[in-house]
Amino acid sequence: MLYVSRTIQDPASQRLTWYKPPLTVLVIKKVRDVSVLQPFVQLVKWLIEEKHMVVFVEQTVMDDTLLINNPGFSVVKEKLMTFRDGKDDLTDKIDFIICLGGDGTLLYASLLFQQSVPPVMAFHLGSLGFLTPFEFDNFQEQVTNVLEGHAALTLRSRLRCIIVRKNDELNRTSKPPTNLLVLNEVVIDRGPSPYLSNIDLFLDGKHITSVQGDGLIVSTPTGSTAYAVAAGASMIHPSVPAIMVTPICPHSLSFRPIVVPAGVELKIMLNSDARSTACVSFDGRYQQEMHVGDSLRVTTSVYPVPSICAQDQISDWFDSLAECLHWNVRKRQKHLDELSDLTHSSSNDTLDSLDHTDQLDS
Repeated sequence: MLYVSRTIQDPASQRLTWYKPPLTVLVIKKVRDVSVLQPFVQLVKWLIEEKHMVVFVEQTVMDDTLLINNPGFSVVKEKLMTFRDGKDDLTDKIDFIICLGGDGTLLYASLLFQQSVPPVMAFHLGSLGFLTPFEFDNFQEQVTNVLEGHAALTLRSRLRCIIVRKNDELNRTSKPPTNLLVLNEVVIDRGPSPYLSNIDLFLDGKHITSVQGDGLIVSTPTGSTAYAVAAGASMIHPSVPAIMVTPICPHSLSFRPIVVPAGVELKIMLNSDARSTACVSFDGRYQQEMHVGDSLRVTTSVYPVPSICAQDQISDWFDSLAECLHWNVRKRQKHLDELSDLTHSSSNDTLDSLDHTDQLDS
């Protein structure tokens, strides 16, 4: 007889381990937000002067007029290393990433590293902050703990998205296909067209269904609490190996969101009867147009985003659900003992009102 068993990994076992002391750190700050400037200057100055780390920032940060006029920034400005998005390769140059802002800063960090991603520590200085569990008040102690390896990790899976154009196989000299990793979701919608999207969905080569509606969201568990949840999807813990498929306003009463295993390949194409093209966007960026014959291939990437936890995987996620989305907020139901007095007084009030009504009638 064959006995089949499987080991289920305990989320608490995912801990941060440095194979060598981190020497370089990339600091990403929220753009066009004055409230982030002073924390940014404090952090960068402390990392350089107290921790003796090499700090990288984006070149646009150096050109920020508000920062240029900041006395604290002028002290460390010359010691900063810079890079230009889309031109400079940061692979193997960064040991550690710190984000200051909202969830968008973590998405930007994911975009910068299209292969292996250094551990990311995200401070909540934005508006929502679902993916940013750290408060900035005692940043020195928190960063020191992380640098010493005292932290839990959440490995946030990403999706590899490849657009294959209809003529790519015929035209061998065409440019390489779009190939991007996304942390939240890839969205296929009708764009500015007034017509319904008509999209065919395949799973490992098998036609699953056709989507007629505003579009389709293919998301990671991390993205389940973003656009997908607004479209009616379930919320999935980021450690669950899965891909979510959520229709956007389907013209059907029975089309519910589905969850498929992380190991499958999804192929999305326009139906041959589609009345218009479709638009594709990747984590809200790089919008492209798809035509009949083009296909979008989506698989789970082998390069997750190691997100550092403020407490642990479970506590951080449920705290975010409660604080950011007010999950399951409801007034407490009273005990029956608390209702007895109210019931008694309500009955008396009813009898008194009846007597008063009888007097008026007479």
